[in-house]
Amino acid sequence: MDKKVTDYIEKQKSPQKEILKALRKLILKILPKIKEELRWGVPCYDGKIYIVGLKDHVNIGFCIKGLKKEELALLEGSGKTMRHIKIPSLKDIDEKKIVGFLKAVK
Repeated sequence: MDKKVTDYIEKQKSPQKEILKALRKLILKILPKIKEELRWGVPCYDGKIYIVGLKDHVNIGFCIKGLKKEELALLEGSGKTMRHIKIPSLKDIDEKKIVGFLKAVK
């Protein structure tokens, strides 16, 4: 676990801090060999996944290269390389959906 990522998460307010911790734990559980670093000012994983604490929610973003049209439809945003899932609270973490994307982009 990267210290800069830990510092980033610890500086967040609640509930973003708890959401980020849960997402980080899930990412590292599903992809234990993934490289974790602070990139673009946010926690990033192999340049294919990111998590970011925002004003009233957390985004978990995924590289869209190789995703199917129906998978893309499940993500928000209009980025050409990355799209995201918006998570406003801990109870809104759809673990099954996120694990599916983690496995698809690894």
